[in-house]
Amino acid sequence: MKVEDIMTTNVRTVSSDKKLGEVVSLMCIYRYSGIPVVDDGKLVGTVSESDILGKMFPKLEDLMDNMSTVNYDDLMDQYSDVVTITVRDVMSPVVISVKPDLHILQAASMMCGRKFRRIPVADGDKLVGMVSMGDVHKAIYQSTLATKF
Repeated sequence: MKVEDIMTTNVRTVSSDKKLGEVVSLMCIYRYSGIPVVDDGKLVGTVSESDILGKMFPKLEDLMDNMSTVNYDDLMDQYSDVVTITVRDVMSPVVISVKPDLHILQAASMMCGRKFRRIPVADGDKLVGMVSMGDVHKAIYQSTLATKF
């Protein structure tokens, strides 16, 4: 079974020049943990909750110098500043994707190895879908066990 057989093709994307405020709204409303970034029809990156929240984490130097004095409440207050920057400022520009004709277990193996829950499906640099671990699991269940229970 191939990725193209089970992938979601109606994928919400954002452009790299979007303000994070718009993106975090989508993430919170629709419970997305990450969104593909597409500019001029090309998949150019992904933006995740970790990318966004990572902007609020203390710098390593701060932790090394004075871990006991890091005020995490003050860091949380930075969120209103973080959401004013653009996707480009926080996105992961390295795109790891799978091809539509890849076997679903190969895609699952890639996701497991990278600790991803979902991965973009691309034909060259064009986003054509998304596939999740849940999609793979459901497809395997339906093709092997669904009729037995």
